[in-house]
Amino acid sequence: MLVNPSGVQSTPCYSHPSHFTFSNRCKLFLSPSCPRFLSSKKSSKFCSVSLLLSRNGGGGNRFSVRALLEPEVSESIAAAADGAGGGDGGSGILQPVSVKIPFGDREILVETGHIGRQASGSVMATDGETNVFRQQVERGRTKDHEVLICRLIDRPLRPTMPKGFYHETQLLSWVLSYDGLHSPDALAVTAAGLAVALSEVPNSKAIAGVRVGLLGDRFVVNPTTKEMEDSTLDLFLAGTDSAILMVEGYCDFLPEEKLLEAVQVGQDAVRAICTAVDALVKKCGKPKMLDAIKLPPPGLYRRVEKIAGDELHKVLQIRSKIPRRKAISLLEENVINILTEKGYISTEDNSGTAETIQDWLEEEDEDEEIVVDGEVDEGDVHIKPVSRKSTPLFTEVDVKLVFKEVTSKFLRRRIVEGGKRSDGRSPEGIRSITSRCGLLPRAHGSALFTRGETQSLVVVTLGDRQMAQKVDNLANVEEFKRFYLQYSFPPSCVGEVGRMGAPSRREIGHGTLAERALEPILPSEDEFPYTIRVESTITESNGSSSMASVCGGCLALQDAGVPLKCSIAGIAMGMVLDTKEFGGDGAPLILSDITGSEDASGDMDLKVAGTEDGITAFQMDIKVGGITLPVMKEALLQARDGRRRVLGEMLKCSPPPAKSLSKYAPLIHIMKVAPDKVNIIIGSGGKKVKSIIEETGVEAIDTQDDGIVKITAKDLSSLEKSKSIISNLTMVPTVGDIYRNCEIKSIAPYGVFVEIAPGREGLCHISELTSDWLAKAEDAFKVGDRVDVKLIEVNDKGQLRLSRRALLPVPETNSEDPSSEQLTGHQAKVITDSGKASDKSTPKKYVNVPKSDALAQEKLEQPKDKSSGTKISSSSKSSSAENTLLPRKKVFKRIKKSTSKAVTGVSGKDGE
Repeated sequence: MLVNPSGVQSTPCYSHPSHFTFSNRCKLFLSPSCPRFLSSKKSSKFCSVSLLLSRNGGGGNRFSVRALLEPEVSESIAAAADGAGGGDGGSGILQPVSVKIPFGDREILVETGHIGRQASGSVMATDGETNVFRQQVERGRTKDHEVLICRLIDRPLRPTMPKGFYHETQLLSWVLSYDGLHSPDALAVTAAGLAVALSEVPNSKAIAGVRVGLLGDRFVVNPTTKEMEDSTLDLFLAGTDSAILMVEGYCDFLPEEKLLEAVQVGQDAVRAICTAVDALVKKCGKPKMLDAIKLPPPGLYRRVEKIAGDELHKVLQIRSKIPRRKAISLLEENVINILTEKGYISTEDNSGTAETIQDWLEEEDEDEEIVVDGEVDEGDVHIKPVSRKSTPLFTEVDVKLVFKEVTSKFLRRRIVEGGKRSDGRSPEGIRSITSRCGLLPRAHGSALFTRGETQSLVVVTLGDRQMAQKVDNLANVEEFKRFYLQYSFPPSCVGEVGRMGAPSRREIGHGTLAERALEPILPSEDEFPYTIRVESTITESNGSSSMASVCGGCLALQDAGVPLKCSIAGIAMGMVLDTKEFGGDGAPLILSDITGSEDASGDMDLKVAGTEDGITAFQMDIKVGGITLPVMKEALLQARDGRRRVLGEMLKCSPPPAKSLSKYAPLIHIMKVAPDKVNIIIGSGGKKVKSIIEETGVEAIDTQDDGIVKITAKDLSSLEKSKSIISNLTMVPTVGDIYRNCEIKSIAPYGVFVEIAPGREGLCHISELTSDWLAKAEDAFKVGDRVDVKLIEVNDKGQLRLSRRALLPVPETNSEDPSSEQLTGHQAKVITDSGKASDKSTPKKYVNVPKSDALAQEKLEQPKDKSSGTKISSSSKSSSAENTLLPRKKVFKRIKKSTSKAVTGVSGKDGE
């Protein structure tokens, strides 16, 4: 990781005392090598921290934090630094150091001084045996997963940065090696804290991060990705050796007591890591840049309080956000104007004001001695007092920063001393809640959730698998999300004008929190085969908008007809840690359902979502040195009470959720076919499935390798039509099945192909078309004719063999019938029951036997066929006839060899 406080001291950011910018420039890349930065000019003095993470000794995950800094360096210090370089030309390169530190149930190898030796701090951390290397990388927009890891690194580091450290600090992270087993996020946080601790950046304490999983009843620290598949808890915790700074996680309705046990396990692991880190810092850490910390003089705080104190107390009692914000803004402007009129504020940025501020603090009035030529006698000194020229002491940004801190101090004092918050609530109070569903008639589901001055419009859209969100992951495994929530925070929701672009880091983080909170209550894909997209647009914001998205999302899902397991709600908690400062008993004061100002001025932001008795998602950020486990326990229990009250208010939703599918939602039907039939549905190059979609008008047909087929349609008729086609395509025919009124699709020399179902054809051999002998199939049939057929065989390839002849009626004949007559020629005439000869009708199965086959005739001249019991008509007079009428079944095998030419047209074997 490269850490860079900027080369030129930046203007202090009054939104937070320490300008630790991670959001705009944090990148998590897959990269084969250390990134190339812009080379600094010779006059620039950069202080950088480089952190490289790896899974083995040869290469690894490289997380680089680079801090640009241009401290003032005296000539003596510079000379000493030059001499420290020795024979290395004054580079001051550290000697390599390698140590092992605990990392849950295993150890990681930490090396410094091996790579990135010109940086202020360089760390290589090794965990596992990953050694994946890429020669070329594409650097594009940071993926959501990378943004979330960047937030995990950023959030615990911010509270450790001291007030008055205004240097812009940048952290850049690259993952160069990943084994798919050891997740790099916890390693990244730990290594980032280690790199900053080794550098000159004046952070207060070293931090570390761990993940805690729950396998059965056993907590596991830093579980592998495979173990996490069976875990019911995904908790990420970061902190110091004595306090918790950041907690984030997701679970399946875990009670508060169990969650606190997991936090305790994680904190113990973090403490062990931080102890080892402190030992390494003592060994090879660099002196901190304490002289870079610039705090406003205490006199400015007193002066701002004197000017604005009384009015500020009144302004903070305004309950509505917009009027209160305008009043505070006017008061701030008034303070700046008063100080400017008195000459205490410079209109230009002047950072080198240490001497003038000291002069102002001393407030010494001196008179100058001025001798005017020609006005005094020799030896006399004329003393003429002159007014001293007013020297500006502060910048406008200094005053704004102090005014913000003073406002926060007054707000905290009002809550602790008066027991009332800005809107008049008690610390446990919940803002008024209203909600309504179905306000968007064409949406599949919609809800408007309003809590105080925070409002979320949530819309649910249902779709098929093609609507699923494709996720790019580090393991390069194709992944699709069937449920996702997109959170939008437009500038209009806080009454501002701003540019709308790609989702910010904050929007991605809030959306993921709400998404993971709702996920455990969703039905399985087998129960509800839809892809679910939830969009939460914040239309008003005064704190806790992510938890409003959870509440509104739950109502909108119910309105869309999604069969949820239960209802959940979310609430944000705040805290004033040091109440003794404002006349309290010293115990932390926990606030329920905090507003935006309470979030900004408070010491904690804890978001908890879940049911009345179980938690599904939680996120906690600490803005001070950290909190202990008892304080967190108190906050979680108070959050549970608040969550129950919010759930009760959600039950009053008017109009209530529809709890049924919208008529505008698509219809999805799931079919299960044999896996080997999937290709039949798809067809060559997808032609078959495309033709089904075009023919039936359905929206999509999705197939899976396991035989699952999902049909998505707008109406029931098209759905049923496509379902019928696919059923016929994938049916498993059984020998003996009869198919009526089937169309002949094509004719071949050896028979005809009959479509027994849409898309399913079978061969009816020429010998199975009729009892009569046919030279060509087209002599009796043509394409488009409809026939009844019977399935008589399915071969190993799944090809169907059909017979029309098997369904023709078989009449009884008598050889003694006087009406019987000698049949000659190549066309046998069958005697019907009425005694009439028929040229085409074949009620009994017969074949024509050539006269030349004397042996076959002799064997066939029997009074009765034992197998069929059918009598055969023959006499000695027929010896001169060309053909003899014989039963077909008995004759076929016996005459095959000697009459192959005659039997070719009637062979019962496959001619395929």
